Amino acid sequence: VQLQASGGGMVQAGGSLRLSCAVSGRTFHTHATGWFRQAPGKEREFVSGISRSGQTTKYADTVKGRFTISRDFEKNTMFLRMTDLKPEDTAVYHCAAGRASWMAVPTEFDNWGQGTLVTVSS
Repeated sequence: VQLQASGGGMVQAGGSLRLSCAVSGRTFHTHATGWFRQAPGKEREFVSGISRSGQTTKYADTVKGRFTISRDFEKNTMFLRMTDLKPEDTAVYHCAAGRASWMAVPTEFDNWGQGTLVTVSS
């Protein structure tokens, strides 16, 4: 199982970024996927998840209304569109995959990719 995150960078508060996570072929169709983040000195936290079908999504309260998760089935890629970014969104963002039924977002993820750094300046 391979997950490759990209798209991080430095942006001013109020700006936008789109993260991508390329997922190895079969895994994309057998696993739900999600994003987590870890800020310096803090524990890793759940950001958003999407079901295998792409029809069920979940968001942390801190990003709801600002972030949008999606899947591209032709490209085997998951995206996280982040808008109205705030300094507190600064973190290393990791993508992950976990087994789940077609419409479910799992509570546990057991496959992880390397992170991509997002830095939001005030």
